[in-house]
Amino acid sequence: MHMNPPKLSMAQVLVCGAAIVTLSMGIRHGFGLWLQPITQEMGWTRQSFAFAIALQNLSWGLIGIFAGMAADRFGAFKVLMGGAVLYGMGLAGMALSPTPLMFALTTGMLIGAAQAGTTYAVIYGVLGRQIAPEKRSWAMGVAAAAGSFGQFLMVPVEGQLIASLGWQQALLVLSLAVLMIIPLAFGLREPGFEGSAAPKREQSIGHALKEAFSYPSFNLLMAGYFVCGFQVVFIGVHMPSYLKDHGLSPQVASYALALIGLFNVFGTYIAGTLGQRMPKRFILSFIYLARAVAISIFLLVPLSPLSVYVFSAVMGALWLSTVPPTNATIAQIFGVQHLSMLGGFVFFSHQIGSFMGVWLGGYLYDATGSYDIVWYIAIALGVLAGLVNLPIKEAPLQRTQPHPA
Repeated sequence: MHMNPPKLSMAQVLVCGAAIVTLSMGIRHGFGLWLQPITQEMGWTRQSFAFAIALQNLSWGLIGIFAGMAADRFGAFKVLMGGAVLYGMGLAGMALSPTPLMFALTTGMLIGAAQAGTTYAVIYGVLGRQIAPEKRSWAMGVAAAAGSFGQFLMVPVEGQLIASLGWQQALLVLSLAVLMIIPLAFGLREPGFEGSAAPKREQSIGHALKEAFSYPSFNLLMAGYFVCGFQVVFIGVHMPSYLKDHGLSPQVASYALALIGLFNVFGTYIAGTLGQRMPKRFILSFIYLARAVAISIFLLVPLSPLSVYVFSAVMGALWLSTVPPTNATIAQIFGVQHLSMLGGFVFFSHQIGSFMGVWLGGYLYDATGSYDIVWYIAIALGVLAGLVNLPIKEAPLQRTQPHPA
């Protein structure tokens, strides 16, 4: 990134970025389908599986900070290439792990690192640098919608692969499919990142972090994103087993997860578009409060395939629709020089929530034989997140002087 580097075409950035997110997020959204096949065949507890997925989310969030730093400094292309290779290795390890420890290391640590290098923080950094501010929130909505379409597309495919090939061979097939990220990454090679020269910056990493963490609105965004992670990963991983425990067929769970993905295509796109027209804090507050209401109604009405599909459609519209307004708010407040890194820190909070949601789901199920307590926690956290997003200040931060790197 020299002073005024040429820009990539918006169509190229959106197509390649959306395709990468479709693959990366689409595959991981189906991991809940493997919970019962793996635990039953291997003789493991649900907590063992849940811990690996929880570790995956924590690894994704923590390593995502450094993946964001690397993408901001050296460009997204190199990070995406490495992430794709790690993803393939992690899925193969998930298929072949003989013990819960090895399963946690491959499914947890390795795939988590891979997701850090192939999902939103890295892709949104490219969008922030390459797309004009007046279209940035909309573009982030398009990329998030692509991840949702990946869920709609990939979850039924993964369910069919498990049914026809078995859970192990299905994972090996996916380990090859995810390598398609490598050719797509070439479409995101940004001008100005070639060679070994670091991009010129007006602000150091240290000052950017100090500035962000001393700004209350940044911390409120992190708090809200914690709740987002808790809710969506608990539901995504444990709902298939929750439904089977209540006598519903595995196909209902597959269709439910696919519906979440389908309706999230619209939800994320609408959230990104609205973010160009109205305060993003109001969008975020509405999403979290609406989730709390949706979960409450789901638990109150009699459980049936119809109630599951309606709940999935509503939750789908609210699923990842937090992503565009959250990241667009970060870019609006702090600018785009360190967008991937700052987005990585906020996402780390999301992943701590993800860890708690998926792990508590497994732990409390094994302890009580029920998911009820975790559902109630998800409702309470939704109300809390709806409230903490309201005071966020979205105006660009006024800096008195530059802070060179």
